Amino acid sequence: MQQSLKGMMVVWIGVMTLCAGLLFTAPATGQSLASGTPGALVLQRILVTVNGDLITQTDLEQAQINWLRGRPVPPQTDEELARVIQEITPEVITNAVEQLLLVQRGREMGYALSDEQFDEILEGIKEENDMDDEELVMALQRDEGMTLADLRGTMEEQMLVGQVQQVEVLGRINMTDTEAREYYDSNPDEFTEPSTVTLRELLVAVRSGGGTFNVARDNQARARAEGLLTRAQSGEDFTLLVEEFSDAASKANGGVIGPIDLNDLSENVLEWIDGLESGDFSAVQRTPAGYQILKLEEFKAPAPAPFEEVREGIIDSVFNERRLEGLTEYLSDLREEAIIEWKDEGLNQIYDQYVEERASQSGA
Repeated sequence: MQQSLKGMMVVWIGVMTLCAGLLFTAPATGQSLASGTPGALVLQRILVTVNGDLITQTDLEQAQINWLRGRPVPPQTDEELARVIQEITPEVITNAVEQLLLVQRGREMGYALSDEQFDEILEGIKEENDMDDEELVMALQRDEGMTLADLRGTMEEQMLVGQVQQVEVLGRINMTDTEAREYYDSNPDEFTEPSTVTLRELLVAVRSGGGTFNVARDNQARARAEGLLTRAQSGEDFTLLVEEFSDAASKANGGVIGPIDLNDLSENVLEWIDGLESGDFSAVQRTPAGYQILKLEEFKAPAPAPFEEVREGIIDSVFNERRLEGLTEYLSDLREEAIIEWKDEGLNQIYDQYVEERASQSGA
């Protein structure tokens, strides 16, 4: 297959809802986190009810499994698995509750996945994976443990979540050019490129003599470096001197180093080039490798990026912040209106803590 069926589901439901992405929702899974089907979950341990719909231990475990499947490297030991499960569970159970709240809200608003929309999704999946109806049914069962009815239920829930976010959250957010400009003017450091320097180096290495320091070799290397510096200061092409005499690997490109962020330079190098103008040379300096000459090719002072270059980035960034804040507030309102009854006190505590921490981080 060119792409997994699960990936195709996400792509096609994204097309159907015209949403850029779903915040706070768990990855698409083969089963709903809470089906709400009367009698279907009687024998399962209920963790929480949300306006009468159930989330069970099986639902949580399936969501955890799908979360783990999305990791590039699965846990390698039982200890690591236990640690990862502990880390992801607050987000997983919170996503389960909030997805259910959004699905319920979507149904209240009258949204539903029509036969035509579902047929379009199926056709898209079949076309992208080059399969017919029978092959699709077999692949769903083999890869996801799903029937077509399961797929439709999953697709509808994802569509409801997307539609609610689109109408109730994204549709109420805007960002004007004037606001973008105000943000740009109020946060100059965010758009100012750091000072950079471009240097050109020439190194005269001090050859080791069986691992011992040799005064004669050291003096000879120093004298050679000072002679080359004199020649460069007298007007000889420094690039040619580098190509002929430098022992540094940088000789292959004429000794050029950079551009380098000024903050990334060592204190020694900063001292050596302090006060130099473009085209000036440092004094000969002793380094662990030998004697080095530096030429300041170019110094770029801090400069703000033009507004037009960063305008779209500002709009996207601020819009995303507002979207996060808006969704957090909207979900808070849904929780306030909902009847949420926890049957597991431990999960209730980590859910409350996660929601509180996330709201604090988002500024909502």
